[in-house]
This record gives sequence, C-alpha cells and structure tokens, in this order.
Amino acid sequence: MHVTLTPADLIAFENEVAEMFLNKELKSPIHLAGGNEEQLIEIFREHVNEPDWILCSWRSHFHCLLKGVPPDQLRKAILAGRSISLCFPEYRILSSGIAGGTAPIAVGLALGIQRKNERRKVVCFLGDASAATGGVKEAITYSEAFDLPILWVIEDNGVSVATEFSRMWGSFKPIYSSLKCIHYQYKLTRPHCGINKWVSF
Repeated sequence: MHVTLTPADLIAFENEVAEMFLNKELKSPIHLAGGNEEQLIEIFREHVNEPDWILCSWRSHFHCLLKGVPPDQLRKAILAGRSISLCFPEYRILSSGIAGGTAPIAVGLALGIQRKNERRKVVCFLGDASAATGGVKEAITYSEAFDLPILWVIEDNGVSVATEFSRMWGSFKPIYSSLKCIHYQYKLTRPHCGINKWVSF
C-alpha cells in the first residue's frame, strides 16, 4: 500500500485518544499501541494491498489508520465505545476483543477468496501469546494444509497482558514454520490497558 503516515502521525493519534480518556470523553476500555510504528508502516508498505482484508486484535488503531480509515471516522468509533472491536468492512478491516478470535475468521475469509479466485489475501495480525493458543494453531495449520491466501503477522511484545511470555511458557517460543508468516518483536511503550492513570468517571 501507499502509506503517507509517519510514526509521529500514529503516535499523535494515540496521544489524542489518551487525552480523550483522561478528560472522560471516552468511557470504555482502550488498548493503546506504541513502540511498533515503524514495523507496522513497513509491513503495510511491503505486504498489504488495498483490496486485502486486515484482521487484528483489540489494539488496532494503527492498523485502521494504515489501511485507510479516516482519522475522524476512527475517532468517532472509538468515542462510541468500539475501540477494542473496531470493524470497518468498507475498508476490509475487522478486529476482535477475543484473544486469537480473528484467526478462524481469517481462515473463512481466505477460503472464500480462494474459491472465488480473487486477487487479494487476508493479513491477520496476532499477539505472540494469542498465537500460542490452540485455536490459532489450528487456524494456521488449516491455512497451510489448504494453501489459503493468508499472511500471518505475529506481533511479539514478549508479554501476555502484563505477564512475561517466559513465565507462562518457560523457554518455549512458538515456531512459525509457515512461509506465509512474519514475526517481529517490539517493546510496548504503553500500558496494556488504559493510560496508566486512575480516571474516575
């Protein structure tokens, strides 16, 4: 995709959302992104085309902006309380607040694309802990077995909520054998949820 947004643009949007939360304009959970701006911009430039579907998790403001959702439309959806489950089918973007919940949806979309012989794919973004769950592993296995047009992107910040991945799984790290998989690491610069300040509504 042709991406004109910069890391500073993405950070500025998240700062604005954090300010809305602090000012009590936003009264629903938010999961702000931070620390992976450059990686995401590169992935969208190199691997995402305008007709592709994007599936992501509850931390999806950056993904929506990079896929072309206008900031005003995204801001309105966030103010309406949909930050953790942003869906804009007109821009072919879906998200879910359920850990790994988009993986089977990605498989269904990709199967439809394959059967219709369409010139597009599904790009499914997952956290590293979500990618270790059974449902996601089954979805990836199925997509490999039937050569579905899915690119899996594992966003590895080394934690599940606030627990270090190694405390959950020891030295084990998932092995992403698929050739249709990107795995990148980053350090989240925001708290898992909220803005790290107590806000009483």
